Amino acid sequence: MSPVVSPDEAALAMARAAELAIEGRAERRPLDSRSGGDAEPSALDIPLPRRGRNPVEVIEALDSGARPGLSGMTDPGFLSWVIGGSHPAGIAADWLAASWGQNACLYDSSPAAAEAEAASARWLLDLLDLPRESSVGFASGATMAAFTCLAAARLCVLERAGHDFERQGLFGCPEVAVFIAEDAHVTNYSVLRYLGFGSDQLRRIPSVADGTYDIDALDSALANDKAEARIVIAQAGHIMSGGFDNFTRLSQLCRKHGAWLHVDGAFGLWIRASRKLRHIAHDIDLADSWSVDGHKWLQIPYDLGFAIVRDERYHRRAMSMQAGYLPEAPVTRNNSDYVPELSRRARGFSAWAVMQCLGRHGIERMVESHCHATQMLASALRQMQGVTVANKVCLNQLAASFDGPTGNSSEAVANALNAGGRFFVRTASWQGRTLLRFSITNGATTPDHIEALIAELRAIWAGLNQAAA
Repeated sequence: MSPVVSPDEAALAMARAAELAIEGRAERRPLDSRSGGDAEPSALDIPLPRRGRNPVEVIEALDSGARPGLSGMTDPGFLSWVIGGSHPAGIAADWLAASWGQNACLYDSSPAAAEAEAASARWLLDLLDLPRESSVGFASGATMAAFTCLAAARLCVLERAGHDFERQGLFGCPEVAVFIAEDAHVTNYSVLRYLGFGSDQLRRIPSVADGTYDIDALDSALANDKAEARIVIAQAGHIMSGGFDNFTRLSQLCRKHGAWLHVDGAFGLWIRASRKLRHIAHDIDLADSWSVDGHKWLQIPYDLGFAIVRDERYHRRAMSMQAGYLPEAPVTRNNSDYVPELSRRARGFSAWAVMQCLGRHGIERMVESHCHATQMLASALRQMQGVTVANKVCLNQLAASFDGPTGNSSEAVANALNAGGRFFVRTASWQGRTLLRFSITNGATTPDHIEALIAELRAIWAGLNQAAA
């Protein structure tokens, strides 16, 4: 096959891919990837051909080989982890972005990609009611968004301590103390390692019942620490409890002790889109930076995370690249000034499409509906004997233990629920207990789905208790 594909062949391949994608989206897939069996090794693990194959034939082979190994993550019954539903408008926009073949790094390389990110960034700051002067980078997810924000934080706090990081790097720099709750999400620890912080630089502060800071312990640690440069990492939506730090006190402490305040808001930051519920994240806008996913609660297809930094100067200084062939942005922005990547796909198109399609009120209604549905589930579980809701439900996350005659039966409940094929959940270990975790994140999940879930859980729990009696 020639490396040059004719226009007719290209059109046929793209049309066939669109047909298969639409068909596959409508197809009912197993929610539990383990129940459908593994993809046959011969389906995708095949030799590289000596001669190229027809593009349509290749697309069809890819589709048939991949389908057995795909999970039903876009299904409204998928309640495990924290995974959005990939809004159809975002998928379609991603198709266009791939077809357009834009490298989204520079304004000069793709003005449309730059303008899509600039517009989406403005809408994002408005939706979340964060400082409008903040800059926004479109990263691959909340992990790299946090990396971006904390790189800006490192630059800033070292500069305040009299160290020129841009010239001297980490060599001979003052110690940077990073304060983090013991029960913070694991990705924060990974990001800090990527940035050159070892365990000696981490100040692990005790967590309270919902996994957030013991604020008094943090106050004492900040007051007694001798490090010249300080960063505090806070949580907006704990991965198990959905809990939020007290941002009023946190911001006061950080101002008092000259610390940069970063917020890990991977999914919880979206509560700010609800006028009714944004009080949960009161004063979060007083922080210095925020990281949040677009492919979780906002339903943008994978992958997208937003790195938001109040002071654009530190954001750009931490990320921008200079070379003779990389011109300055003359009109809006060079997207590469706000993320670690130079060459990358144009993530702004899917963000633009999903936010336009949902609108301010659509996003608000979705967030509130999911929070209401989680409260419904919590209320029903509390009425079931032997079931304990482990967290104070304030968001879209719920963790519960099922304790029957034979002890903790959370895993047995999860297996029975998953075997039914309508819902998929996973257990997790938290605070010494095995808990069944529910994450209501998919845009298509409604209170009606939760009513059906409650009915199944009641039947499963009654059956397990009867069998053990």
